Amino acid sequence: MRVMTYNLKSLQVDEAAAAAVVRLEQPDVLGVQEPPRGPFRRARLRRFAARAGMRVAVGAYRARTTALLVRPGCRVEEPRAHRLRWRVGWTRRGFVTARVDGVDVVVLHLSVHADERARHLDVIEERIDELSGPLVVLGDLNERPDGPAWARLARHGRDAAETAPAPTFRAPAPRHRIDAVLVSPELGVRGVRVLRDAAARRASDHLPVVADLDVPGLPGR
Repeated sequence: MRVMTYNLKSLQVDEAAAAAVVRLEQPDVLGVQEPPRGPFRRARLRRFAARAGMRVAVGAYRARTTALLVRPGCRVEEPRAHRLRWRVGWTRRGFVTARVDGVDVVVLHLSVHADERARHLDVIEERIDELSGPLVVLGDLNERPDGPAWARLARHGRDAAETAPAPTFRAPAPRHRIDAVLVSPELGVRGVRVLRDAAARRASDHLPVVADLDVPGLPGR
């Protein structure tokens, strides 16, 4: 299974380049942070998914700053959009859960405020604890790997890029690693990389992270 996490900056930078990046990589699962906003957000997300060779699995308003796209043909069960409590004047956030080809997928876009990250993780971890299958967390954590949010999420899955870390923000000259793929022990990591080609550098203010996983019982690509 190939998974990708990608903050799309609401498709405000270069939508065509972002779609080309995803289409070239052909992920099975794409965790999106900052999907399109505004009155036509759902139509724009569907259009982006089609251009990228994918389909929308979760794109409801309750998911707020997250969405889940999957490759056509993937089996999606129990797709859910979860709204998180917010403070007036701060960004309204949510998160996504779904089971894709037997793997529980969680898509996150954590707050830029440390106290709100902690409060939201209280809710998110409750939901993660209810999941029973192999787990993948795809997220923009808005925090460096030595921060408390990474430490809390490490109880549920290891950092897929721990042996080959690379910065993801801010493109085109990234200095910080705030985007993560975390996987539970049942899943093997065959490879992980941050995409840094010309299209990725101009498509958004984040660089996407791609991981190839070995899933028990699922044929390889």
